[in-house]
Amino acid sequence: MNPESTEHSGVAGSGSAQGDDTTTVAVLGLGAMGLPMALRLGTELPVWAFDVSAERRALAVEGGTHGAASPAEACRTADVAVLAVRDEEQLRAALFGADGAVHTLRPGAVVVLTSTVGPEAARSVAATLAEKDVDLVDAPVSGGPVRAGNGDLLIMVGATEQALANARRVLDLLASTVHVVGTNPGDGQTMKTVNQLLCGIHTAAAAEALALARALGLDLETVVQVLGSGAAASFMLADRGPRMARAYTGDVELRSRLDVINKDMHIVGKVASAAGVPTPVAAAATALYTLAMRQGLAAEDDSRLVTLLAPEDGTAGPESTGPRGGGADR
Repeated sequence: MNPESTEHSGVAGSGSAQGDDTTTVAVLGLGAMGLPMALRLGTELPVWAFDVSAERRALAVEGGTHGAASPAEACRTADVAVLAVRDEEQLRAALFGADGAVHTLRPGAVVVLTSTVGPEAARSVAATLAEKDVDLVDAPVSGGPVRAGNGDLLIMVGATEQALANARRVLDLLASTVHVVGTNPGDGQTMKTVNQLLCGIHTAAAAEALALARALGLDLETVVQVLGSGAAASFMLADRGPRMARAYTGDVELRSRLDVINKDMHIVGKVASAAGVPTPVAAAATALYTLAMRQGLAAEDDSRLVTLLAPEDGTAGPESTGPRGGGADR
């Protein structure tokens, strides 16, 4: 199958959570992306949702899904299991742990992997699932929580034609654009790795720019508006910039944990090294995320990266002699 792209409204057929559609879905992982995806799917399909956090499960139930006490319970009647976990460790626990999904997934079911775990992990998991006659659709997503809830994600797919067909109903509900980049698990992860290289660099660059602007005494909200109007604009500046401008007040919604982009950038480094391609700019951005992790920002929104470069006292470093802070971010 040749790579292909499809674009659509993200609004699928006439099925409903009351059972008009025969596709039953399990969503494993109800974090920043998983919860809005579960709620989005629940508007059209019966959804069983699981997360290790009882609070997140409760939010999913309040939004119209069925709660499950374990991945195995969530997948007991599932035709499609959507995985929205943080990393490979969580992925393997959800699928192959003592109460993992693999124990109840029926032969012919499909696992849709929306997380970024790297090509090798996707291929390894696909091989293990194949032993149970379960297909893996490698479908990492991009777009953020708001777009996830609106069915407006970009999804990069690597899957066989049959597995893709079995998962298409779910993919169409979640995405406004589905790019089929290959026919094998791992192909989607490879594309997502390239995507994350740019996302990681752009986020770090936005943090550097706003840190410099703060040290020079500029109003950060004005800076974001001005930069977003010209050649310096980027999706990450538009998305993270307003949160970076508010980072010094503490009023920052947790939408994208810093340890997630740190994990993704380390995958970028590993894949690039294996391919023999130098990525010095990505390596510099990765070093910045690693430093932020060591400063205790792992569980913070990645927009707080700006506070590492221009601390809250307004200095730009121990030897800075430039203007001090000021502006709307105070």
